[in-house]
Amino acid sequence: MNDNTQDEEVLKRIEREVRMREGASKLLAACSRREQALEASKSLLTCNARILALLSQLQRMRKAQVLQRAGRRPSEVIVPCLGKVAISDLRIPLMWKDSEYFKNKGELHRCAVFCLLQCGTEIHDTDLVMVDRTLTDICFEDTIIFNEASPEFQLRVELYSSCVVVEDFFPGALGPRRLSRLGGSLGRSSGRKIRAAFESATVCGSSGGDERSGRVSPPSSPDLSTLGPKYNLLAHTTLRIEHVQGSFKTHDLLLEATEDSPFWLPLYGNMCCRLVAQPLCMIEPVISGQLKVMLGEDLNCWQNVYGVLKGQSLLCYQCQEELESEDEPLLVIHLKKDTLVCLSETDPVRCQSLYISTRHQGQDVTYTLTAHTPEDTQRWTVALWQHVYNMSQWKQCCDHLMKIETLRPRKPITVKQGSLYHEIVSPSSPGEGFVVPDLSVEIRTLLSSYYKESY
Repeated sequence: MNDNTQDEEVLKRIEREVRMREGASKLLAACSRREQALEASKSLLTCNARILALLSQLQRMRKAQVLQRAGRRPSEVIVPCLGKVAISDLRIPLMWKDSEYFKNKGELHRCAVFCLLQCGTEIHDTDLVMVDRTLTDICFEDTIIFNEASPEFQLRVELYSSCVVVEDFFPGALGPRRLSRLGGSLGRSSGRKIRAAFESATVCGSSGGDERSGRVSPPSSPDLSTLGPKYNLLAHTTLRIEHVQGSFKTHDLLLEATEDSPFWLPLYGNMCCRLVAQPLCMIEPVISGQLKVMLGEDLNCWQNVYGVLKGQSLLCYQCQEELESEDEPLLVIHLKKDTLVCLSETDPVRCQSLYISTRHQGQDVTYTLTAHTPEDTQRWTVALWQHVYNMSQWKQCCDHLMKIETLRPRKPITVKQGSLYHEIVSPSSPGEGFVVPDLSVEIRTLLSSYYKESY
């Protein structure tokens, strides 16, 4: 993909998010229901975050293009493969005062909360959860997958909160005509949209955030400063490859609010989640084709095989048909992060031998292979070098293939979703709670149709 095509692709994504943001703004101005306003405001904040991320990406691309034209092209380096990173079972414990939780005293403090998650230019948000003192944990049931993560990924998790006060939501609700505005055409040029996006980024940059990570908290559009519910950053954390364990773990949160903030919630200061990673080298075949393997120590004893490099193994079948019929391979060469791959220095014109030195079951083992042509031998060597490098960079993520849970279907969220601890301490008063309609799908559908009709 050339530079112009990349620029155009990013500009199209920015324009799409600007359209979505304008749709969310119109929808927010037209809302007369609290749940709709909360979802529309959440969509607005998410669109702003995506615009900022894409603008940063565009700036980096333009800088690289300038350096390239100036003859300062960066030296070629080996780049590790990308992979999938998934976060699920996200739970944030709360610590209400005894008088609030056990005795149910004091003013009922209720907030709408959600998480915004960013990894590179990929940004996702969770479902909205209504939180009050009946909950001991904020639970997000989403399984969120980032498809283009590198081993150096930084997954930033931000918790946003909005105090739920009904009379503050609709200073100028438009009642029955709230959806009539959605059919209007935007009718602006791409250039004006991009300039507007840059202006939003400027406002965003002055609002604070995490300067070290380059991530700032996206505000609402300036013209919506007096409209609808406002979300504020309550806490955040950044997860990296060292946090990937594949099991349910606890991570520290950095708190951004104090008890006197209206959107404040009594956080313990940590969150629990399951973070897994699947490097592409673990889930997709890297290279396959005909090989010859030397069996034993007899230099004249070679076996023609069909090799497949995938995961922690180079699988050698007697023929390709055995692979397709899922038969057991003739030979399995186990690969690790410290496996050595080298070419023989003799016979450079003829097919060179390829040596793979690894350790298996406590013993050092060396395998000798070759391909049918020098070009194929070189191709296999480069693929093996790259594969071992990928494994070394992805570290523990290549010890075994971690499982990513399938996405759960969205469902209505009940306020009464306390932890197991909550169910134990109050079995005599389970309570029904009220059900918040799953409006996130409705909001997405409205914004999607609005975006399509605006062409």
